[in-house]
Amino acid sequence: MTSSALSRTLLTALAPASWGTFYVVTTELLPPAHPLFAGLLRALPAGLIALAIGRTLPRGAWWGKAAALGVLNIGLLFPLLTVAAERLPGGVAATLAAAQPLAVAVLAVAVLRERLSAWRLAWGAVGVVGVGLVVIGPSAAFDLVGILAGLGSAATMALGVTLTRRWGRPDGVSATAFAGWQLTAGGLFLLPLTFLVEGAPPAIDLRAALGYLWLGLVGGLIAFVLWFRGVTALPVASVAVLVLLSPLVAAVLGAALLGQTLGPVQVLGFGLCLAAIVAAQLPVPAARAAVPR
Repeated sequence: MTSSALSRTLLTALAPASWGTFYVVTTELLPPAHPLFAGLLRALPAGLIALAIGRTLPRGAWWGKAAALGVLNIGLLFPLLTVAAERLPGGVAATLAAAQPLAVAVLAVAVLRERLSAWRLAWGAVGVVGVGLVVIGPSAAFDLVGILAGLGSAATMALGVTLTRRWGRPDGVSATAFAGWQLTAGGLFLLPLTFLVEGAPPAIDLRAALGYLWLGLVGGLIAFVLWFRGVTALPVASVAVLVLLSPLVAAVLGAALLGQTLGPVQVLGFGLCLAAIVAAQLPVPAARAAVPR
């Protein structure tokens, strides 16, 4: 890996690392039972700020593409993640979301016309097992709606990442403007749904305001600028595995802030996740050529 690719990968990794704070913020700071409102405040203000900074609007077919990517990467993803986080223990929700690299490996065959890679699938499975060891405890509960939401979040993000890689970023459009298109489109998608489904907004105290501010600026604006910059420049399978950093950060925050413990099993899971992340950044090993007799 070249130094420029390494630096871009590290910057891209900051996005899923920041998303690892989502579980703590959602459960400890935000009002419950308002996943659409949380997604709306995370997306629309950040998108409008990014548009003001980027000063570029879509042209031609990119109006439709930006709308589709915004719904997949933002409009559907945010509320599904919030529903999963509210209805499932953080560990179960994180493990379901960690299936995203496996979905990307399969979608890359259909959408990007890549060959199905046993290497990518194997390390994706290792990553899911590692996340499960880190975050799922013996008292984990399972809720059908939460499980469907967690799997749905993995599927929508996988499709959004794959299409983003297929369409790329238009020439002359900055990563900030590109993120602004999608955040705004996702926020506008959520705007009518939020008030039709959830009704009046919840009461927002200081704790909730700080939570929404953190998710909107750090987990929304900054993270998605870095994320889309990486997705359009790096191999899609390599970027997809970086999302495993999110549950790892969530586990560390749980231990540091909520008094949760990390035992030998969790340490083993950390090792598996880190191995999967590193392996995904390496070239796929070429099949050994047959040796003539």
